[in-house]
Amino acid sequence: MRVPCRGCRCAALRSAVTTADLTALASAFSLLDLPASAKVFSTRATRDHALSASPIAVLAMPRKAFFTAEDAKAAFNLFCCVYGIGTLGMPGNFSRAGPFIAVIAMAFMAFANVYGAVAICRVMLLAPASVKTYGDLGEWCMGKTGRYLSVVSQMANCLLVPCVFLVLGGTLLDGLFPGAFSATTWIILMALTCLPVCLVPTLKEGAGAAFAGCMGTIITDVIGVAVVMHGMRGHPSIPKPDLNFKQVAGAFGNLALAYGAGIVIPALQRQHSDPTRMPRVVGVTMTLISVLFLILASTAYSAIGCQISGNLLYAIYPDSETGLTTLGFASDWGMVVLAYLFMQLHITIAFSVILNPAFYIAERIVLGMHKSPVADVENNLLNYADVSTPADGAERSEKLSHTSRASKRRSFISVADNENVHLDDPEAEAAEYRGTNAIKYVILRVIIITILVIASVILKDHFHDLADFAGASCITVNSILLPITFLLKKKWNVMPIWEKIPAITVVVVCFCLGCYVTYTSGKNLFSPSDDDTAFPFCAPEYENTVYYNYTAEHDN
Repeated sequence: MRVPCRGCRCAALRSAVTTADLTALASAFSLLDLPASAKVFSTRATRDHALSASPIAVLAMPRKAFFTAEDAKAAFNLFCCVYGIGTLGMPGNFSRAGPFIAVIAMAFMAFANVYGAVAICRVMLLAPASVKTYGDLGEWCMGKTGRYLSVVSQMANCLLVPCVFLVLGGTLLDGLFPGAFSATTWIILMALTCLPVCLVPTLKEGAGAAFAGCMGTIITDVIGVAVVMHGMRGHPSIPKPDLNFKQVAGAFGNLALAYGAGIVIPALQRQHSDPTRMPRVVGVTMTLISVLFLILASTAYSAIGCQISGNLLYAIYPDSETGLTTLGFASDWGMVVLAYLFMQLHITIAFSVILNPAFYIAERIVLGMHKSPVADVENNLLNYADVSTPADGAERSEKLSHTSRASKRRSFISVADNENVHLDDPEAEAAEYRGTNAIKYVILRVIIITILVIASVILKDHFHDLADFAGASCITVNSILLPITFLLKKKWNVMPIWEKIPAITVVVVCFCLGCYVTYTSGKNLFSPSDDDTAFPFCAPEYENTVYYNYTAEHDN
């Protein structure tokens, strides 16, 4: 029997391959992260071209790199936006709940926030090109209700967190310069120093400033943990927390504050040349941040136990009379000053940046500025069925990739860009602040900052409760509840049951805990108790007694 030549065998093989086979093969390749294969089948013409190509050549297509330079840039953007003041409460979470429960809680919150962040990326991939901001995404997914929920929660986020910054900044400055001014005066002075930057009409945080702010937090954490470990050297077994539900649940607010990243992802994704890679970028970055959180919290807890009530910086500050910290050791004043200064650096940079989306939203609502150049988001609404097939999904991916490459991408994206509808057109953005709007926007921003200062002065003695309130309420809604709800709504018919169950579980658990912690922390804000227990997370034996006093031990 005559054996067919190589060319005949290939021709026979090509004739046996159908369009359905190639579409199925494209789906398989997309799971293997081989983007070139998906693009081969995006149109009928390219399918015919693929039919004439050798299947062996298709299978031999090179795999995409796991992490590219552009991915690293996006990861750097995200890391700088997430790693902030929430880290100061990480040791306190272990003191509240103990190491076992705290690790479980941290793992759950890491999963919830990573899944929520990836959910935003996945929904953005399905959305039409007119969807640019977080509010646009909410309207595309849930109509006007979705936009209102997105905008209100984002507005609250961008106003509450600066209040936390002002309260913490006033406390830090009062500690750095004891007796110079009161904490109230320091809050006002800090707001005045940040005011000129806040009035810059088109604030753009540079990569250098973002890196400086992020490094300020990292250096503060390192110094704080090092001072604690050195001061508590030679300690005996640490005291365990006296667990109760209210105490353990309180860790939810700080964890939500520490992880909150949802509002910056739409701006990051629409600047990436290949948006399909963003879920991986977000997952890797948030996992790295979780590892750093775990190292920070477990290291400090190993020396302190339940005797840290919240902020790490408060635990290393010496008393003006005794020179000792609340934990009974004499900290190095120079190291304390450095830790406070580096955290103040982060606060000063982040304050103006995180306020910018709130300014944009207020200017849009009050002054009628920043209207989307697209007539209506719903005019470009895609039918979900049209984007659920591999071929159409590939066409959309190809279109997005081409559009993104053609646009002028910024070198750095920050929280300040969340509501910027002119992200790729700085001239159009600057034009909105000329003419009659020039005075109006200044007055509006000054009014907003004045309200924040008044609120911060009123709440200046309740930093922990304010931080927990912000994390449990608006940040939880922004970073977890809304993104997962959007994803469930858009992909419910095609989402497998093994993904639906954990997604719904995360939404229900975070909603219940968020409501509970919002209520308890809000109650403490506006109706504080008179409890002055030094170490409220400990058993009665150690509630008001330092378990290990290094100074007393060595003086004797």
